[in-house]
Amino acid sequence: MACSGFSCSKNTLTLLNILYFIVAIILIGVAAYGRVASLVTSLTLVGSVITCGVILFFIALIGLVGSIRHHQVLLFFYMIILFLLFLLQFSLACACLAVNTQQKDDLVTRGWMKASNETRDNVQKNFDCCGFLDNKLPASDNKGHPPCKELSCCKLNPSRSCCSGQPENTTNLTCPLECQACYHKLQDKIYAAFSVTGGIGLFFSFTEIIGVWITVRYRNQKDPRANPSAFL
Repeated sequence: MACSGFSCSKNTLTLLNILYFIVAIILIGVAAYGRVASLVTSLTLVGSVITCGVILFFIALIGLVGSIRHHQVLLFFYMIILFLLFLLQFSLACACLAVNTQQKDDLVTRGWMKASNETRDNVQKNFDCCGFLDNKLPASDNKGHPPCKELSCCKLNPSRSCCSGQPENTTNLTCPLECQACYHKLQDKIYAAFSVTGGIGLFFSFTEIIGVWITVRYRNQKDPRANPSAFL
């Protein structure tokens, strides 16, 4: 039998919002754990992820209460918010999948230029790489990097320019061959991240438009347990 009754719409909408609850808790938990465990030191990144989780949590709360109580006002606002979220997320997902190689490289370069030395240092330590594209630039350069002397490739040559973070007073700025620039080491991961982000965004955007459709149908269905004259 087709799932078209009041109870089916109610249960489907409830399960959908429980899914959003779980995703919101995962976002908040992972961001908080990353900060406490010092895996992520950027407060802006942690704060952004937690904010997304909190917003999703309250959206799911509105939808869950509205679906359980068949509350017309809550369901209306839930439907509007979910539709706006669908438009935003669908657009961003398509943008992630549509950007070409040059645009990805430009975004990554600008991200490195705007990053603090603390963030750059974390990237170098976590991925055992030195610098972005040119690992012989000093930290004062907007494409430069902090010292890499703690990396394994610099332990034998800590005085080299890329290891010390200071340019040498010669035209031959050398760097250990083992010290690979972060861009070359992370290029495949960065490109894959765009595809994965776009794919996940598309998946959740479709669940949101399905949620909007179910909410519209559910609002117009009569609760069989209610007074027949109470719903027109």
